[in-house]
Amino acid sequence: MDDARLVVLNAMDAREHGAQIHTRTRFLSSRQEDGSWIATVEDIATGEIQEITAKIIINASGPWVSETLHQRLHVDTTKHVRLVKGSHIVVPKLYEGEHAFLFQNPDRRIVFAIPYEGRFTLIGTTDEPYEAEPGRVEISPEETVYLCESINRYFRQKISPDDVAWSYSGIRPLYDDAAANASAVTRDYVLDIESGPGEAPLLSVFGGKITTFRRLAEHALEKLAPFLPGLKPSWTAEQPLPGGDFTHEDFGRFRISVQSRWPFLPEAVAERMAHSYGTRLALIMGDAKKWEDLGQDFGGGLTRAEVDYLIHQEWAQTAEDILWRRTKLGLHTTEATSIALAEYLENQSPE
Repeated sequence: MDDARLVVLNAMDAREHGAQIHTRTRFLSSRQEDGSWIATVEDIATGEIQEITAKIIINASGPWVSETLHQRLHVDTTKHVRLVKGSHIVVPKLYEGEHAFLFQNPDRRIVFAIPYEGRFTLIGTTDEPYEAEPGRVEISPEETVYLCESINRYFRQKISPDDVAWSYSGIRPLYDDAAANASAVTRDYVLDIESGPGEAPLLSVFGGKITTFRRLAEHALEKLAPFLPGLKPSWTAEQPLPGGDFTHEDFGRFRISVQSRWPFLPEAVAERMAHSYGTRLALIMGDAKKWEDLGQDFGGGLTRAEVDYLIHQEWAQTAEDILWRRTKLGLHTTEATSIALAEYLENQSPE
């Protein structure tokens, strides 16, 4: 799955159900007042400070969950997370077909190879204990060599670090169950509620992974139900995310309808946009009757119409947001695309 798009689509869905989404906003501190939380937040771009009143705070700050508890919420806890870095590499396609391979290494770790973005193969992941600040992280040379060697044990076509087209890393905030080995640490989550008499509750999420995000969310609301009288039963498992409301839930038919409705779209562009936006693609295309109607062509099938949609509907602000987070077009475009896109975004008036 495309984890970045999954996150954005969930935020869009929340907004459409009444939530206010504040991106690039720093949580500074909080206090209890008359049975409610008063949270102080800062808009990173403008420096504006704002106070938000809430019945409940959910601390889902991932690798910062313990720091948030201690330094922002002033709560002591015996529960902690254990940080583990996982890295992936992307190399030119190693095999034909849409199937994945799973390999077990001599260290008993599993590494996979998965078709990726049409022309590439995605390889991962590593599991390394991480002790530094969990901000922007990058793959180490040792991890790159490890993944290359893992693939070279099994594939006829050998790869080296020179073949890596892109890499990415992340920090997994695993619940610390005192396991001796990083690979053995539980991937399950723990939900912890703090609430004294007359106090607003605080729910902290320790651990968890994106593949079980929906179950975690439903479980969190179950834990909070005593504080939310009249809470309705869980419903999200039966509802598509924005753009997923295909007729008969048939993506194949939808894909054909996209090419039929907008025949001027190159096949690869139609395929990508159908996958990325689903039925929301109509908001991008508008009344376009030909390619030129979509505005400036930044390269790789990215047009001004798509960029404007990402700015106004998906909170995109930078070229990196668009080329790597909302899409993976960074793999298919040149530096000229990034420069032209950055210039365009710089000239956009803030809302």
